[in-house]
Amino acid sequence: MKMTLLLCLFLSLLVSSAAARSGPSAGNFNPFLSEFPSGGELRMSLCSSGVVVRGSDESQVRISYSGRTDAPDVRVKFKADGNKGTLQITSCPRNNFQITIDVPKLTHLHVRMFAGELDVQNVAGNKDLEIDAGQLTVDVGNAEDYAQVDGSVTTGEVDAAPFHVSKGGLFRSFHQAGPGKYRLHAHVGAGQVDLN
Repeated sequence: MKMTLLLCLFLSLLVSSAAARSGPSAGNFNPFLSEFPSGGELRMSLCSSGVVVRGSDESQVRISYSGRTDAPDVRVKFKADGNKGTLQITSCPRNNFQITIDVPKLTHLHVRMFAGELDVQNVAGNKDLEIDAGQLTVDVGNAEDYAQVDGSVTTGEVDAAPFHVSKGGLFRSFHQAGPGKYRLHAHVGAGQVDLN
Protein backbone atom coordinates (compact mmCIF):
# COMPACT_ATOMS: atom_id res chain seq x y z
CA MET A 1 0.00 0.00 0.00
CA LYS A 2 2.80 2.42 0.95
CA MET A 3 4.69 1.46 -2.21
CA THR A 4 1.61 2.16 -4.37
CA LEU A 5 1.12 5.53 -2.69
CA LEU A 6 4.77 6.46 -3.25
CA LEU A 7 4.57 5.39 -6.90
CA CYS A 8 1.44 7.51 -7.46
CA LEU A 9 3.12 10.49 -5.82
CA PHE A 10 6.22 10.05 -7.99
CA LEU A 11 4.16 9.81 -11.21
CA SER A 12 2.17 12.86 -10.19
CA LEU A 13 5.38 14.86 -9.74
CA LEU A 14 6.64 13.72 -13.16
CA VAL A 15 3.42 14.80 -14.88
CA SER A 16 3.36 18.20 -13.18
CA SER A 17 7.05 18.74 -14.01
CA ALA A 18 6.45 17.94 -17.70
CA ALA A 19 3.46 20.27 -17.79
CA ALA A 20 5.54 23.08 -16.32
CA ARG A 21 8.19 22.62 -19.03
CA SER A 22 5.80 22.58 -21.99
CA GLY A 23 3.03 24.90 -20.83
CA PRO A 24 2.95 28.62 -20.11
CA SER A 25 4.75 29.92 -17.04
CA ALA A 26 3.84 33.18 -15.35
CA GLY A 27 4.86 35.02 -12.25
CA ASN A 28 7.33 37.51 -10.87
CA PHE A 29 10.03 35.02 -9.91
CA ASN A 30 13.51 36.52 -9.90
CA PRO A 31 15.35 34.82 -11.49
CA PHE A 32 12.93 33.07 -13.82
CA LEU A 33 14.19 29.84 -15.45
CA SER A 34 12.79 27.61 -18.19
CA GLU A 35 14.24 25.08 -20.61
CA PHE A 36 14.57 26.18 -24.23
CA PRO A 37 16.53 24.47 -27.04
CA SER A 38 19.48 25.87 -28.92
CA GLY A 39 18.49 26.97 -32.44
CA GLY A 40 14.95 27.88 -31.41
CA GLU A 41 12.84 30.89 -32.36
CA LEU A 42 12.02 33.24 -29.48
CA ARG A 43 9.53 36.11 -29.76
CA MET A 44 9.70 38.74 -27.03
CA SER A 45 7.38 41.57 -26.06
CA LEU A 46 9.16 43.65 -23.42
CA CYS A 47 8.14 46.50 -21.16
CA SER A 48 10.00 49.80 -21.35
CA SER A 49 13.26 49.45 -19.42
CA GLY A 50 16.91 48.64 -19.88
CA VAL A 51 17.28 45.15 -21.33
CA VAL A 52 20.34 43.01 -22.02
CA VAL A 53 19.82 39.82 -24.06
CA ARG A 54 22.88 37.56 -23.80
CA GLY A 55 23.83 34.33 -25.50
CA SER A 56 24.89 31.51 -23.17
CA ASP A 57 25.97 27.87 -23.43
CA GLU A 58 22.88 26.71 -21.51
CA SER A 59 19.72 25.33 -23.17
CA GLN A 60 17.43 27.55 -21.18
CA VAL A 61 15.94 31.01 -20.85
CA ARG A 62 16.98 32.79 -17.66
CA ILE A 63 15.47 36.16 -16.73
CA SER A 64 16.58 38.33 -13.85
CA TYR A 65 15.95 41.96 -13.02
CA SER A 66 17.48 44.56 -10.74
CA GLY A 67 17.63 48.25 -9.93
CA ARG A 68 14.38 48.51 -8.01
CA THR A 69 13.55 46.63 -4.83
CA ASP A 70 9.91 47.69 -5.03
CA ALA A 71 8.95 45.80 -8.20
CA PRO A 72 6.36 43.27 -7.01
CA ASP A 73 4.10 43.77 -10.02
CA VAL A 74 6.56 42.63 -12.70
CA ARG A 75 5.07 39.72 -14.63
CA VAL A 76 6.95 37.23 -16.79
CA LYS A 77 4.96 35.00 -19.13
CA PHE A 78 6.85 32.36 -21.07
CA LYS A 79 5.54 29.57 -23.28
CA ALA A 80 7.58 27.04 -25.23
CA ASP A 81 6.27 24.68 -27.88
CA GLY A 82 9.11 22.61 -29.29
CA ASN A 83 11.68 25.02 -30.72
CA LYS A 84 9.34 28.04 -30.65
CA GLY A 85 8.89 30.25 -27.63
CA THR A 86 7.09 33.44 -26.62
CA LEU A 87 8.13 35.73 -23.78
CA GLN A 88 6.19 38.68 -22.41
CA ILE A 89 7.39 40.92 -19.58
CA THR A 90 4.92 43.51 -18.28
CA SER A 91 4.29 45.91 -15.36
CA CYS A 92 7.86 47.13 -15.03
CA PRO A 93 8.71 50.17 -12.86
CA ARG A 94 9.20 53.38 -14.81
CA ASN A 95 12.74 54.27 -13.73
CA ASN A 96 16.03 52.58 -12.89
CA PHE A 97 14.98 49.07 -13.91
CA GLN A 98 17.26 46.59 -15.65
CA ILE A 99 16.34 43.20 -17.14
CA THR A 100 18.88 40.54 -18.14
CA ILE A 101 17.70 37.71 -20.40
CA ASP A 102 20.04 34.80 -21.05
CA VAL A 103 19.17 32.63 -24.05
CA PRO A 104 20.98 29.82 -25.90
CA LYS A 105 23.83 31.27 -27.96
CA LEU A 106 22.11 30.17 -31.18
CA THR A 107 18.64 31.69 -30.95
CA HIS A 108 16.53 33.39 -33.62
CA LEU A 109 15.20 36.55 -31.94
CA HIS A 110 12.11 38.65 -32.60
CA VAL A 111 11.96 41.52 -30.07
CA ARG A 112 9.54 44.41 -29.72
CA MET A 113 9.80 47.12 -27.06
CA PHE A 114 8.12 50.50 -26.70
CA ALA A 115 10.95 52.50 -25.16
CA GLY A 116 14.28 52.07 -23.41
CA GLU A 117 17.63 50.49 -24.11
CA LEU A 118 18.02 47.07 -25.73
CA ASP A 119 21.49 45.50 -25.88
CA VAL A 120 21.92 42.15 -27.67
CA GLN A 121 25.21 40.37 -26.96
CA ASN A 122 26.80 37.15 -28.20
CA VAL A 123 23.65 35.79 -29.90
CA ALA A 124 23.97 34.08 -33.30
CA GLY A 125 20.94 33.60 -35.54
CA ASN A 126 18.32 35.78 -37.17
CA LYS A 127 17.54 39.03 -35.34
CA ASP A 128 14.37 41.07 -35.87
CA LEU A 129 14.60 43.96 -33.37
CA GLU A 130 12.46 47.09 -33.03
CA ILE A 131 12.10 49.84 -30.42
CA ASP A 132 9.74 52.80 -30.76
CA ALA A 133 12.10 55.13 -28.88
CA GLY A 134 15.51 54.61 -27.34
CA GLN A 135 18.84 52.93 -27.95
CA LEU A 136 19.36 49.61 -29.77
CA THR A 137 22.85 48.08 -29.55
CA VAL A 138 23.69 44.80 -31.25
CA ASP A 139 26.90 42.79 -31.12
CA VAL A 140 26.70 41.41 -34.67
CA GLY A 141 29.71 39.11 -34.41
CA ASN A 142 31.10 38.31 -37.87
CA ALA A 143 29.52 40.58 -40.52
CA GLU A 144 29.89 37.79 -43.08
CA ASP A 145 27.45 35.59 -41.13
CA TYR A 146 24.54 37.61 -42.55
CA ALA A 147 22.72 37.25 -45.86
CA GLN A 148 20.58 40.37 -45.34
CA VAL A 149 21.11 43.34 -43.04
CA ASP A 150 19.00 46.45 -42.64
CA GLY A 151 19.09 49.20 -40.04
CA SER A 152 16.93 52.30 -39.79
CA VAL A 153 15.66 55.15 -37.66
CA THR A 154 12.74 57.48 -38.24
CA THR A 155 14.75 60.18 -36.52
CA GLY A 156 18.19 59.74 -35.01
CA GLU A 157 21.37 57.91 -35.92
CA VAL A 158 22.42 54.61 -37.48
CA ASP A 159 25.99 53.51 -36.78
CA ALA A 160 27.09 50.15 -38.17
CA ALA A 161 30.89 49.96 -38.29
CA PRO A 162 31.03 46.28 -39.43
CA PHE A 163 28.99 47.33 -42.49
CA HIS A 164 30.80 50.68 -43.03
CA VAL A 165 27.69 52.77 -42.34
CA SER A 166 27.22 55.91 -40.24
CA LYS A 167 24.38 58.35 -40.86
CA GLY A 168 21.97 60.54 -38.93
CA GLY A 169 18.90 62.69 -39.43
CA LEU A 170 15.36 61.92 -40.54
CA PHE A 171 14.42 58.60 -42.14
CA ARG A 172 17.96 57.23 -42.18
CA SER A 173 18.42 53.60 -43.28
CA PHE A 174 20.71 51.13 -45.03
CA HIS A 175 20.37 47.69 -46.62
CA GLN A 176 23.15 45.25 -47.45
CA ALA A 177 23.41 41.69 -48.72
CA GLY A 178 26.15 39.29 -47.68
CA PRO A 179 27.40 35.72 -48.03
CA GLY A 180 25.98 34.38 -44.76
CA LYS A 181 22.72 32.69 -43.78
CA TYR A 182 21.22 34.96 -41.10
CA ARG A 183 19.04 38.05 -41.37
CA LEU A 184 19.39 41.16 -39.20
CA HIS A 185 16.66 43.81 -39.00
CA ALA A 186 17.21 46.68 -36.54
CA HIS A 187 14.85 49.66 -36.27
CA VAL A 188 14.35 52.49 -33.79
CA GLY A 189 11.63 55.08 -34.22
CA ALA A 190 13.36 57.91 -32.35
CA GLY A 191 16.88 57.30 -31.09
CA GLN A 192 19.90 55.31 -32.17
CA VAL A 193 20.81 52.00 -33.79
CA ASP A 194 24.35 50.88 -33.00
CA LEU A 195 25.59 47.71 -34.71
CA ASN A 196 29.08 46.78 -33.63
